[in-house]
Amino acid sequence: MTQSTLDTLVKGPTFHPISTSRKIKNRVASLLFGASFLIAMVPLVWLLYTVVERGFRAIISSTWWNKSLAGVLPEQFTGGVYHAIYGTIVQATIAAVLAVPLGIMAAVYLVEYGRGWFARTTTFMVDILAGVPSIVAALFIFALWISSFGFPQSAFAVSLALVLLMIPVVVRNTEEMLKLVPDELREASYALGIPKWKTIARIVIPTALPGIISGVLLALARVIGETAPVLVLVGYARSINFDPFDGNMASLPLLIYTELINPEEAGRYRVWGAALTLILIVAALYVAAAFVIRFLTRNRV
Repeated sequence: MTQSTLDTLVKGPTFHPISTSRKIKNRVASLLFGASFLIAMVPLVWLLYTVVERGFRAIISSTWWNKSLAGVLPEQFTGGVYHAIYGTIVQATIAAVLAVPLGIMAAVYLVEYGRGWFARTTTFMVDILAGVPSIVAALFIFALWISSFGFPQSAFAVSLALVLLMIPVVVRNTEEMLKLVPDELREASYALGIPKWKTIARIVIPTALPGIISGVLLALARVIGETAPVLVLVGYARSINFDPFDGNMASLPLLIYTELINPEEAGRYRVWGAALTLILIVAALYVAAAFVIRFLTRNRV
């Protein structure tokens, strides 16, 4: 051992002071990042302020949340969006019931079983599906479900288009959550003689469940405001329709589009109110996702 090594061990490592140029570069980078954040926040804050300022009067109305627009004239400041909220929830729920199991099973296959050309093809198709515009998904369902099979335009057709938009989000999110599960848990389960399918069902998926549920809620928030599927696949109704397989059904995006052509002031009143209502629903889904993560993680610890 040399004398310099002994001196280092005795005295400890030597720390050199940070140079002035590095301090200046760090300060400039911090200022640039902060300025970029503020610039990005300006349109968001402006948008939220405009929607809240113009739509707040509608959502505090006594009839907004529990009435439809049945029998309401275009110029009347009355009625509500109960029928549109119902249609939005029904379409999104049906889409989730179809897309979530398919997405989770596809992700489990890709992470736990996927090998060879079939797994690569599946990954490639999921990537392509993630980049498909909503109007293309709507036109595909229209050509297949309505033109080829002869089914009528309905809320269920809208849900099928939303399924195409939800599946890649669910697959990608579930994949990442499953990859975060430590391999030691799988190996310990295999060492105890537990089959692979039971290990996945009893250990891997429950461990990744908080992230999977939050991803599902975020996927719902992503598709719930899509406009193209409702414009192509279902007609607008001013009253509630309890049959998702037949007849027109309103939704918040479709209500906004329909009221845009209303020249009366009441039309703009309902447009901004419906826009604010949609933002509140999406925000509630994001908050629910954060709450689910915190609640399940806390209980698991």
